Amino acid sequence: MHNAAVTQRLARKHRIGISGKLLAALADLAQHKARVINHHEASWASITFAGTRHRITLEFRGEEAIEAGECFIAFLPEHEFTIAGQLVADAAVVEVDHSLDPAVLTITCELLLLEEG
Repeated sequence: MHNAAVTQRLARKHRIGISGKLLAALADLAQHKARVINHHEASWASITFAGTRHRITLEFRGEEAIEAGECFIAFLPEHEFTIAGQLVADAAVVEVDHSLDPAVLTITCELLLLEEG
């Protein structure tokens, strides 16, 4: 029993590390102009692969940030992520909301990460 509990804690810690690395990679792609306003992570598996699906909402405030957000939208689907032990199998913008007063661009994206190995 004790070993199972330790294994579960280590697995949770590992996932938190992967999420943190993913969020850092997205922050880089967003030129550090975005704020994460929502992040949902769920385990994902097929017959041959295991990983996690992430749904992340980013908020870009102000003209300069919105320009960075527009670049984020353009580059996310083809971006080459480097997250140790993970392969980003799919990355897509699924929702965009843009308001002018105040100038805010909200982007929701979904990413599928697969465990390498």
